[in-house]
Amino acid sequence: MTALAPPTTAHGAVAEVRLHTRRRSLLATAAATGGLLAAFAIAMLVGDYALEPWAVVRALFGDGSRIDVFVVNQVRLPRAAMAVLCGLALGIAGALFQTLLRNPLASPDLLGVSGGASVAAVWTTLILGLSGAAVAASAFVGGMLVAAVLLLAARRLADGGYRLVLAGVGIAFLCSAVIGYLIKRAQVTQAQSALVWITGSIGATPWTDVVVVAAVLLLVAPAVWAATRLLPIVELGDPLASGLGVRPVAVRIGVVVVAVLLAAASTAFIGPVGFVALCAPPIARALLGRGASGIAVSGVFGAVILLVSDLIAQYAIPGVAVPVGVVTGLVGAPYLLWLLATSKGHRW
Repeated sequence: MTALAPPTTAHGAVAEVRLHTRRRSLLATAAATGGLLAAFAIAMLVGDYALEPWAVVRALFGDGSRIDVFVVNQVRLPRAAMAVLCGLALGIAGALFQTLLRNPLASPDLLGVSGGASVAAVWTTLILGLSGAAVAASAFVGGMLVAAVLLLAARRLADGGYRLVLAGVGIAFLCSAVIGYLIKRAQVTQAQSALVWITGSIGATPWTDVVVVAAVLLLVAPAVWAATRLLPIVELGDPLASGLGVRPVAVRIGVVVVAVLLAAASTAFIGPVGFVALCAPPIARALLGRGASGIAVSGVFGAVILLVSDLIAQYAIPGVAVPVGVVTGLVGAPYLLWLLATSKGHRW
């Protein structure tokens, strides 16, 4: 007969694994949070109008000169806050898609969500001649319409999610073709403004936009927390998950809705910034260890990536500000090629 390990030994091994996992989680969270705070501090200090740290602190509390208060509270702070919130939304959305589909290539920009939002925004700009809040609202609606198609595919996610991935890729190509046609028939000035938007740019950000994105994040926070607890159970298989009282189909559909909502809210205000949702989750998983989804940590790393990319877009070339989507594309495209070359795409 094979001797069984004493209960005390088994409990000790489990406790050691849990302690190691907790330590890695704390280290990953600390690294992501530290990087985010450092990038945020730099965003407050650097610029054409230089400010000392003490001047920034005073301006945050409404003290100091009028120009200091305006630059900090009306220019730099809302732009940095928008980068953090949208990066957080994209990082979480990417982690939800990749965990659900067990596919490192799953992200809103590759699944067509960002493409749907872009089509709606470009249509509003070029055909209807509207701008501002109307463009943001139409982009949001376009992203949610893509969600309806993805949800139809999500009914058969038990096959590993290939149906959802293929549907998303097809939608992305279709949206790209529609955008190309709309820009081709538009006037030069209109086409130029549309191209800037679909590249992805933060630019001047009013506080009202920041509040809307923050409200969306707060609204879906309970659902994200539930997803972090339920997705590992769903990954055990539908029969076992059902036996534990979890409805796998409902969980999958809920995750798709939350991920699309986050991606659409971000795209509505800063455009379809690519590769943030694709790159943030693998960084989080690498720090957390094999098997961890790291949804919350992925969101923090998404915020770091987008905020740092926006700083590079603003100040890398003296006197020239480029759209943040250009920077994320320069970083994300090589990563995507590397991922395609070193993995089969459907393995976790």
